[in-house]
Amino acid sequence: MAGFRALAEQVRNPRLVATQRRTALRKCLERFAPYGHRATWHHLCTRAGIGTQDRNPDPGRLMAALAELEEARNLWLAYEADFAARRRREKHDGIRQPGALHEWHLRTWGGCDIVPCESPDRHPTARLADVLSRVIAAMESGRPRTDCPVCGGHRFVWQTDAERPMAGPVCQECGVVTPAAVLTAATLSAARRARTERAFAAA
Repeated sequence: MAGFRALAEQVRNPRLVATQRRTALRKCLERFAPYGHRATWHHLCTRAGIGTQDRNPDPGRLMAALAELEEARNLWLAYEADFAARRRREKHDGIRQPGALHEWHLRTWGGCDIVPCESPDRHPTARLADVLSRVIAAMESGRPRTDCPVCGGHRFVWQTDAERPMAGPVCQECGVVTPAAVLTAATLSAARRARTERAFAAA
């Protein structure tokens, strides 16, 4: 099975037809998809001007989408390396009890569903690397906040997804499932109340 780098080279390969290069880009998302596979694909297509169902996209647009994906992946790999080095130092110093940052990192190891989105077509408009930088900074600060670290929104609704292990406060502005550890207890309680109120309104 080809890795991310080998697939990225296929996307760049001018000897391959656009359909093959598009398939290689889709397979890259099996290795790294910050919003989840479908939402990350929709995001990349939207920003690069590719139709999500276009089987023969412009190669230049595919390259633009790949560049954004690689930028985000490089940032994430650097973060993972820093995190691993930090944990080694903590263990050496006798700090064995992992905190919220460690638990979040374990759930996002490998780069898939780092910042999952409520639906495939609802996601932040900023570059993937910018979004990841904001979330990482919020997690590492250790200071709970009342706003979304991605877009600054203040409205959240708690979501439980029965189809995959994704639950948490969904930002109603940008659609991301915000890591609960970055929000205050009052904000999380308000998100749960909003879910209950929504359920009653729909009944």
